[in-house]
Amino acid sequence: MNVRRLIPAAALAGAVALGATALTACSGASATGSKDGKLDVMASFYPMQFLAEQIGKDHVKVDTLTKPGVEPHDLEITPKQTGRLGEADVVLYLKGLQPAVDKAVAQSGVKSVVDAATLTKLEAHGTSGHDHGGEEGHEAEGHDHGHGGAGEDPHVWLDPAKYAEVAKGVGAALEKADPDHAADYKKNTDELVGQLTALDTEFKDGLKNPASKTFITTHSAFGYLAERYGLDQEGISGVDPESEPSPARVKEIQEIAKKENVTTVFFETLASDKTAKTLAADTGLKTDVLDPLEGITDKSQGADYFEVMRSNLKNLQKALGAK
Repeated sequence: MNVRRLIPAAALAGAVALGATALTACSGASATGSKDGKLDVMASFYPMQFLAEQIGKDHVKVDTLTKPGVEPHDLEITPKQTGRLGEADVVLYLKGLQPAVDKAVAQSGVKSVVDAATLTKLEAHGTSGHDHGGEEGHEAEGHDHGHGGAGEDPHVWLDPAKYAEVAKGVGAALEKADPDHAADYKKNTDELVGQLTALDTEFKDGLKNPASKTFITTHSAFGYLAERYGLDQEGISGVDPESEPSPARVKEIQEIAKKENVTTVFFETLASDKTAKTLAADTGLKTDVLDPLEGITDKSQGADYFEVMRSNLKNLQKALGAK
């Protein structure tokens, strides 16, 4: 890995000249990417980081603002991180998911910014018509992090087909930022899109004839996934993965569970499972994990996006009685 660092300074001069603008604010720390001739990419959180790594491979150095195990919605950004943003060659983020990131990107003055929300169509998702309290229900999909548009749901990466659209846009942005390696970025993008298309087919086939179409989750992140595969998502408390549902909502969920033959309450890996366990105990339902893939930790049911999505599929099939 370190071989490239040993190249004499003269040989690097050309590469550094290219990235000079990105380096002006640097304090000579060797952690910045452009020094080894790589494109320095800053990703806001795991789904963006994964795209950059898969498409950029050896040509990029990818950093992420959201460290593993941090709930992305709660992220606070340090002045140092804002400074690092300004030094990046490319910043990849999803506007509306993390208010702190949106603000830092606006302040950073970075030239090449890719907003994933512009690369695919965002929609508002209520929790299939059982929304509680109008406006608040609309927000349920996006927690309470006021994102662009009327309650638009930012969780596009949980629909492999939409994630593939985002991947194409990210690929195009990397080609533009680093034309010398455009052919590689294009090839890697096509490969990734192929894998996502295959995953989409696995989900379609795997969820074709479920005994029940309804799943209950503590984190209303699965609106796009539900819509893509003809399912209904019921968010328990909606607004925030950690918040407690009202007694009225618990009663409503119990009725839905009975009516729709629901067997399982899903919780996620990064937030507390207290709400799901309490609800399950009250309703006699099982609990299982449905991972919104906002970050990967050693507790995740897989090492990367594809592995965790396949675990999600398996858990959904089990809960919905899909063969």
